[in-house]
Amino acid sequence: MNTTAAGATPNAKTSRFGGWFRRARSGIDSLPVHLPVRLGGAGVTQTKAAPMRVLGFDQALVWVTVALLTWGLVMVYSASIALPDNPRFARAGYSASFFLTRHAASVVFAVVAALLAFQIPMKTWERAAPWLFVASLLLLVAVLIPHIGINVNGARRWLPLGFMRFQPSELAKLAMVLYAASYMVRKMEIKERFFRAVLPMGVAVVVVGMLVMAEPDMGAFMVIAVIAMGILFLGGVNARMFFVIAALVVVAFGTIVASSSWRRERIFAYLDPWSEEHALGKGYQLSHSLIAIGRGEIFGVGLGGSVEKLHWLPEAHTDFLLAVIGEEFGLVGVLLIIGMFLWLTRRVMHIGRQAIALDRVFSGLVAQGVGVWIGFQAFINMGVNLGALPTKGLTLPLMSFGGSAILMNLVALAVVLRIDYENRVLMRGGRI
Repeated sequence: MNTTAAGATPNAKTSRFGGWFRRARSGIDSLPVHLPVRLGGAGVTQTKAAPMRVLGFDQALVWVTVALLTWGLVMVYSASIALPDNPRFARAGYSASFFLTRHAASVVFAVVAALLAFQIPMKTWERAAPWLFVASLLLLVAVLIPHIGINVNGARRWLPLGFMRFQPSELAKLAMVLYAASYMVRKMEIKERFFRAVLPMGVAVVVVGMLVMAEPDMGAFMVIAVIAMGILFLGGVNARMFFVIAALVVVAFGTIVASSSWRRERIFAYLDPWSEEHALGKGYQLSHSLIAIGRGEIFGVGLGGSVEKLHWLPEAHTDFLLAVIGEEFGLVGVLLIIGMFLWLTRRVMHIGRQAIALDRVFSGLVAQGVGVWIGFQAFINMGVNLGALPTKGLTLPLMSFGGSAILMNLVALAVVLRIDYENRVLMRGGRI
C-alpha cells in the first residue's frame, strides 16, 4: 500500500502535484488585471468596481409633483386671463397676468419652504408636533378677531402677511397630521381603550372643528376630521370603535347641514341643478361646471379655448379648475389628472408602510396621513366638479390658485420625501 503515515514525507506524486499547483497559482496572481477572458465567444474584461449610486429621495414622486404644479400654473393662467374684464377686478386695475404672477410667486416661495422642511429630521417634527398644533389653534382664533382676519364674501379665513394672505386652516391640516401621528405613538399601548385613547383625540378634533366652522369653512373641517380618523384607523384603533367614530362624524355633519338653511339649499341644488329654482341660484356653479366638461368631450377644445371661464363659471381658477381642464383637454385630460393623483396618493401611502415596516411608526403614520389628506381633498374637488358630490369650497391640491394651500401641500410632501430619505438611509445600514 502507498499509504503515508501522519507526519511522513509525501510521496513523489503528491510533491509534483503540490509544486504544479503553487506555480499555477503564482502565475494567475501575476497575470495583468485587464486580461480578457473568452466565455462562449464573448470577451469579458476585469474592470474597476463602480460605486453604487443610491438615490436619496423618490425621484418619481418629485417629478409627478412638478408635473402637477406646472400644469396647474398653466391652467391658472388660462382660467384667469379674462378676469380683469370683470368689473369686480377691473376697478382694482388687475392685468391679464395678475393671477399668474401671484401663483408663480406662491409656488417659488412654497418650493423654498419645502426645501427647508426637507432638512428637518423626523425626530424634530415629532417633538414639535404638539407645539405646532397649539400654534395652529392660536392662528385659528386670531383669524376670527375683527381687524385681524380678512373678511371675503362673508367668510373670515385669511390673515394678512404683507406678501401673501395666509389661511390658518391649511396649517391646521398639517398640524393635525403631525399631532395625530404623535398622539397614536404615545397611546399605542392603550389604543384599544376608547375613553383613554380615542376620546382625547376626538376632543381635539371638536375644538379645531368649532374654530374652523366659525369662519365658516366646512370643507376644511371635513378634511381635518378625515385626516384624524384615517390616522386613528391606520394606527390600529379597534375597528368597532372606528365605525362608532365614523357614525358620530356623519351625524355631526348631518346636523350641521340640517341646521343651516343655505347649506340645505346647496344639497337640494346638487340633487337638481337644472331646475328653474336652482339653475341661476345655488346650482349655478355646478350646472356651468357640467356644461364646461360636456363641451370638452373626448379631447377638449384646446388650451385657451374654454368659453365657460369667460365670466360664466365662478371661481374657475380656484375651486373649479378641473372643469376648465375638462373643457380644454377633454376626458383625456381629466383621466390623466385622476391617474396622477391616484399614483401620488398610492406612492405616499407606500412610503408610510415602508417606514412602519422599519419600526418608525410616527414617520409611517405621518406619511399615510399626508396621503389621506391629499387623496381625500382631490377626491372631493373632483367629485364637486363632476357633479358627483354637493358643491364645496375645496381647491384641487397642487394645482388651484391659492398661496396657503400650495405652501402647505409642498411642505407636507417635503416631509414625506424626508421620511423616504430616512427609510433609504436605514435600509443601507446607516444611521439617522
